[in-house]
Amino acid sequence: MLGNLLNEDQRDCLQEITNVAMGQAGDRLARLLDVFVVLSIPHVSALKPTDIAMALQSLNRQSDEAVFGVCQGFIGGGLAGETMLIFNDTDYNDLARLLKYDSNPDEKARYELLMDTANVLNGACLKGLAEQLDIHFSFGPPMLLGQHCNITDLLQSTKMRWKQALVVEINYAIENHRINCDLLLVIAENSVPGLVEKLNYLLD
Repeated sequence: MLGNLLNEDQRDCLQEITNVAMGQAGDRLARLLDVFVVLSIPHVSALKPTDIAMALQSLNRQSDEAVFGVCQGFIGGGLAGETMLIFNDTDYNDLARLLKYDSNPDEKARYELLMDTANVLNGACLKGLAEQLDIHFSFGPPMLLGQHCNITDLLQSTKMRWKQALVVEINYAIENHRINCDLLLVIAENSVPGLVEKLNYLLD
């Protein structure tokens, strides 16, 4: 449900440009780690903060599965929002080996692993999006949302201050490794008019 936020043409346009941007992010991760990254098709929806948990569960996750994530705000060109990289069923040791960290990483190393992965995916995705919209984003500091907590607890920890937002979600998985994450691109409702203007420009 997109309500009155976007029409179908605008939704398709947003889905296409985020598909390109997230594909670039996946390609960057694949080249960095020398692996094959499997991507889902982006899904665009209008969600309340409490709905995001349901959106993640729709990707065949269990609501009580231990997850952890990294959140990073962005602003620029009249748009503001945040990216949320939610790790599902990810083996720290597997991730450490791919990023050439010591095996059996301690808590500090695990924190760095999450941040490194988030920097690659979030940075490349937002860079690709900004290029297509012809704007420049400034970024807030990445924040660790929680470790080994369920999705509901994790979302509550973000203390989201919006009532509704456009959310683009995509799943990244690394073939033959126990590494799986969902990237949520959350665009605050007060930024939607500016986004619509840019989408209409691309559609013309």
